[in-house]
Amino acid sequence: MLKLKSFIFILFLSICSISYAQEPSQCIEYYKLDKTYTSIVWYADRMGYSRTIGRFADFEGTIELNNCEINKSKIDILIDTNSIASGSDEIDRQLKSITFFDVENHPEARFQSTNINLVEKDNAEVTGNFTMLGKTREISLKVRFNKKAIDPLVNLMRTGYSIRTNVKRSKWGMDKLLAFVSDDISIVIEAEALKVN
Repeated sequence: MLKLKSFIFILFLSICSISYAQEPSQCIEYYKLDKTYTSIVWYADRMGYSRTIGRFADFEGTIELNNCEINKSKIDILIDTNSIASGSDEIDRQLKSITFFDVENHPEARFQSTNINLVEKDNAEVTGNFTMLGKTREISLKVRFNKKAIDPLVNLMRTGYSIRTNVKRSKWGMDKLLAFVSDDISIVIEAEALKVN
């Protein structure tokens, strides 16, 4: 009887150890941005007359979603700056030039999260490092979680987010023509991401 009790106790400890070891992996899900349904849009004031609106057409991004500890989730977005588009060829040429994005020497911009703070249900403040023009500065994003569910069209788990932030372009050395184009730039991202195995 003593041997049986010892065996049961050892078996119980083994099961607990296995369960504990598996738990972290069960918490984490990996997602990839769906470019078809994701938009990265920016707004820049032009001398108070209007706001110039543009977008980045080419990018990629991943989300490491930790369902057990949301603050340990990670976001990584890589943007092709040469894909900037305002709807005007003249403006696009200026934006791609050395005056602004200098796409020939700096073809990419990148955001990598460092901390996620859940403010309230479905809303979080995400801080991270944003690299542009060879300089890295910390920025903060306001993120609203919209939905997570199986997409019946592709039979994959899909998540959706609405993201807002404001940056001062001069912090990255983009400090030309400030009298004509605002230093403060508003960025809006509507994002959908699909779960990857």
